[in-house]
Amino acid sequence: MEAKIRKIGNSLGVILPKQLIDELHLKSGDKLNIEQSESGIELRTVDKEFEEWAEAYRQANTDYRDVLKELAK
Repeated sequence: MEAKIRKIGNSLGVILPKQLIDELHLKSGDKLNIEQSESGIELRTVDKEFEEWAEAYRQANTDYRDVLKELAK
């Protein structure tokens, strides 16, 4: 598939083709990870369950930093 880079406000953006949006069940507000690779740019959908788990981990790590350091000794 091909998409054109367009000016959106002060930024540049890519409009995803409807066929791709439908196939991936994307909706407004969904997040994509953007990675640069040897062949160009890769877009990947964000795993919502993993994202929630990672946020809970970050919060627990922040809240219990001192306790975790003591347990690691």
